[in-house]
Amino acid sequence: MSNKAKVRLSSIASLTALVSLVVICLSPLVLVLINSFKTHQEIIANPLSTPTVIHLENYTDTWRIVGFAKAFSNSIKVTVTAIITGCFCSGSIGYVLAGRKVWTWKAITIYFMLATTVPLQLFMLPLYSAFVKLGLMGNPFALGVVIAAWNLPMPIFLMRTYFLKIPYELEEAARIDGADTWQVFTKVMLPIVSPGLITVAVIVGLFSWNEYLLSSTLLQGDANLTASVKFMSLNGMYSGDYSLVMAGAVIMILPVLIMFLLLQKHFVEGMASGAVKG
Repeated sequence: MSNKAKVRLSSIASLTALVSLVVICLSPLVLVLINSFKTHQEIIANPLSTPTVIHLENYTDTWRIVGFAKAFSNSIKVTVTAIITGCFCSGSIGYVLAGRKVWTWKAITIYFMLATTVPLQLFMLPLYSAFVKLGLMGNPFALGVVIAAWNLPMPIFLMRTYFLKIPYELEEAARIDGADTWQVFTKVMLPIVSPGLITVAVIVGLFSWNEYLLSSTLLQGDANLTASVKFMSLNGMYSGDYSLVMAGAVIMILPVLIMFLLLQKHFVEGMASGAVKG
């Protein structure tokens, strides 16, 4: 067999494997989407069949009757708060650690590295007690700050890598021109590391949107539930109606899918650029 034939055979095998993986990964999502337009009886009869009639009322019932509208709003509040907090904190801390602007920078770096190994469950009781004493139970904005804080170690290391790649002469030139530290950070550094901030926003946003343990513990009361908690409650409250469960799953997946498709290029570039050793 010639080298050209071997290369073609290898390409065909690789393409076949990739297509197979795509089909395996997307099949559950496609089935959920198809079943979200069917009645409960049609799903029970044959979950693999296509709907004979498109039942859009599954979405309206899930949105209004089940209460997904309020839960969706709460999830947006939590996610936006977490993204803003995570981007600002990881950017500022990464800038400080990259420039070694504090003498304890090594100890701080080790601390954040060790923090990635601690399970979330260890913090649940202190967090619950603090929320009760501060009167923050049911506050989605406070929960967003907590989620951002919990996810800080990885974004900090990512942003530190970005700042390490910026020549120090650029910062020095800005200071010579009269810029103070805040101006250097916001007007010179942050625009350069914007791909890293987009990557941090995607990471924190995905975790915030899908987070369940903190949301179910710190956001008590039906009016304060997030979309992820409300969706999990569908299995108990409406477990007899799979059409509502499927519609709720699509509502949960759609914002994440749209965000990832819009930011996919920046996310991949950000992860690749921030993966170098610093």
